[in-house]
Amino acid sequence: MEKNIRRVGTVSRGIRCPIIREGDDLAALVTESVLLAAKDEGFALRDRDVIAVTESIVARAQGNYATVEDIAADVRAKCGGGTVGVIFPILSRNRFAICLKGIAKGAQKIVLMLSYPSDEVGNALITLDQVDEAGINPYSDVLSLSRYRELFGENRHEFTGVDYVAYYSDIIISAGAEAEIIFANQPKTILDYTDTVITCDIHTRAHTKRILKAAGARVVLGLDDILNAPVDGSGYNARYGLLGSNKSTEDKVKLFPRECTPLVEDIQSRIQKATGKHVEVMVYGDGAFKDPQGKIWELADPVVSPAHTSGLTGTPNELKLKYLADNDFAGLKGEELKAAIENSIRAKDADLKGQMASEGTTPRQLTDLIGSLCDLTSGSGDKGTPVVLVQGYFDNYTND
Repeated sequence: MEKNIRRVGTVSRGIRCPIIREGDDLAALVTESVLLAAKDEGFALRDRDVIAVTESIVARAQGNYATVEDIAADVRAKCGGGTVGVIFPILSRNRFAICLKGIAKGAQKIVLMLSYPSDEVGNALITLDQVDEAGINPYSDVLSLSRYRELFGENRHEFTGVDYVAYYSDIIISAGAEAEIIFANQPKTILDYTDTVITCDIHTRAHTKRILKAAGARVVLGLDDILNAPVDGSGYNARYGLLGSNKSTEDKVKLFPRECTPLVEDIQSRIQKATGKHVEVMVYGDGAFKDPQGKIWELADPVVSPAHTSGLTGTPNELKLKYLADNDFAGLKGEELKAAIENSIRAKDADLKGQMASEGTTPRQLTDLIGSLCDLTSGSGDKGTPVVLVQGYFDNYTND
């Protein structure tokens, strides 16, 4: 009898769940949803399957929310309530606008310094061609709002249709603060306007803070320093503060979830008890990938995965099949080629770093790769699948 040949590799499934509310037993709900999906759809869980839970429902179950007034109170206490420089924010209605509203409520004046031609994650105010045509050097030139408008006029975002310069200015003014907007890419520029600074960049924040402190800034905070502790009983995130937050309502943000390791270990344990299978579990937020059309780098969260079980630590250790086929075994074909490649995979070193046979494999953390897959699977809209089951991710060409 012919041996059964496995025809399918990695499979990613969005798992529908009930709408999660504060206080729900999330570990129980996720476990039940995965097991019901497996039963209804006729698939079985296997060792090293990955169950991924979006950070949004984790924070929701935790009740990790804060209001605009909570943000304002924290900013006022830490910055003094006067003129505050707010530098390098991303251009986002969902991610930053409500944070700006709270920051502005906690100050008399906001000097908003926008990076150009785009923000940290690729949202463009203007194009590089526009910069070149205007004869501007973005590494050194500082533009006032009037100069920016003179050179570039109104620029609406390609996908949202929003002129973020006007939008952010209106938010500051409506919050009761005076607004001054400048455009610059050197952190020290803000010190010509104020010595109290909140730097809003995500992945470069430590670098920016260091430069500002060395240049003599009196107060230097990042978004990770705002709401890093409760304010009047509010939600908080001790490590990330406002980083990773999302708009919940017009006056409330959902913060990045905190203390997620007990959750992923609880789900892992429940699945083991129910099925006898050892699965891996992670919490994920934004994937880490770039849109070639809009030029947006998706990762607005401080990390892809704030918590995961131990089996997801590390990077892939894979051989490039096309390299083996085209180089090591160029003279083979058919079953002989298949057998040679399978033997190479079985005999591969535990660490392939630096070997040509691994060249071209993706040198990224497992959680970043799987989190990106999950983010694309679950989407950000109305799919209703905040849990993703990934099967076969750790299989290779030798697995039947």
